[in-house]
Amino acid sequence: MSALLFRAADESVAARHRVLAATSVSYLIVMLDTSIVNVALERIAGELGIAIAGLQWLVSAYTLAFASLLLTGGTLGDQWGPRRVYGAGLALFAGASTLCGLAATLPGLVVARALQGAGAALLVPSSLKLINQACPEPAVRARAIGIWIGCGGVAMAAGPLVGGALIHAFGWRSIFFVNLPIGLLGLALLSRVPPDAASIGGARLDLPGQVSAAAALGGLIAVLIEGRPLGWTSPAISCGMAATAAAWICFLAVEARALRPMLPLSLFRNGIFTGSTVASTASAFVFYGLLFVTSLYFQEVRGYSPFQAGGALVPLTAMVAVGSLLSNRLVMRLGVRWAVCAAFGAYGIGALAFWSFGPASPYLWAIPPLLLIGLAAGVISPAATAPALGAVEHRRTGVAGAVLNAGRQAGAAIGVAIFGSLVAAFPSFETGLHAALATAAAASFIAGLVWWRALRS
Repeated sequence: MSALLFRAADESVAARHRVLAATSVSYLIVMLDTSIVNVALERIAGELGIAIAGLQWLVSAYTLAFASLLLTGGTLGDQWGPRRVYGAGLALFAGASTLCGLAATLPGLVVARALQGAGAALLVPSSLKLINQACPEPAVRARAIGIWIGCGGVAMAAGPLVGGALIHAFGWRSIFFVNLPIGLLGLALLSRVPPDAASIGGARLDLPGQVSAAAALGGLIAVLIEGRPLGWTSPAISCGMAATAAAWICFLAVEARALRPMLPLSLFRNGIFTGSTVASTASAFVFYGLLFVTSLYFQEVRGYSPFQAGGALVPLTAMVAVGSLLSNRLVMRLGVRWAVCAAFGAYGIGALAFWSFGPASPYLWAIPPLLLIGLAAGVISPAATAPALGAVEHRRTGVAGAVLNAGRQAGAAIGVAIFGSLVAAFPSFETGLHAALATAAAASFIAGLVWWRALRS
């Protein structure tokens, strides 16, 4: 009997390891794509003849699709089974990456990037569901999720340097082709994960909410990106603004009346949850907006190669991983209210400090601001998530987590759209960068005040 128990325990541990290996591969390539593409922007623009607006679409298409479909991805995992949806998402991501590498025009590349984002939206919630199923014990689950997040942190930190090395050796298309073997490895690992149960929960897809959400967020991004090239008072932008406003109103009306909304608006009656969502969205807005413009600055103004630009960004991206590891310690020492406010202060100080880094300045001057910005990003994400999940009912923690993740991706897309438009609106890149840095600092300080008020009780 004891031998059977030991064998069952060994099989359970092996099953957990297989699930963790498969899901970690998926999160690795999802996070890799959030940073690796930035160092390729200058080369892609040169080969395909793309202006700033096109580069904004290239980056935002991924995060826009990711944000729009993330809540639906979680629902599909409940309805069809996380293993099936995970496999479909990973296959879609790998296939879309191949299409990105083969794209010969901007529209084709943007569509392929959107398909990557759709694959990521299926992958991330299904990965967490698979980990939850394989690790029912809270302590084991926490360690597994920590490893899963750690893989994403490593990918985020290594993305610019890996991307720069690949571009230097094989050209910009290689940063997309590299996802194919990684995706195939993930699918091979998934084949060793037990299949989904025959009976899956009765979650329902909120199709009207999904369509209106995609239209609302997509319309907003389109107006922000195309407003300057087409003219803010042009008929196309005016119609776009009206359509976007109508889509947002429709989305809120649909979610308020739906029996099973993909975004339960009642969650926002809780001030702590609302503050956490604002903090998460604002953090992504600042970080990814600055990552976009600083990547271009190093290459277009400083004349760095993609590999040099990737190396220059390592202090920024590596500090995100360090900040994530230090986040809990800071919360324990300062309290979550002060820790997040201090992080937003670091964001603002870092953005303003980067202002003094001119075209002729030694690179060493850029390191302290980049470290501050990366540290802030790493601290805020986990520190703002815990209070949000603790403020809602246990049965709603899944959808609450999905809302926070969707907010982060939406913030990233809006940040790239606004910061890119600011850079393009001025005669010189440096002047536009200063406007983006001032916007980042203002947004950080405002978000810190919102967080302070949200946790005042």
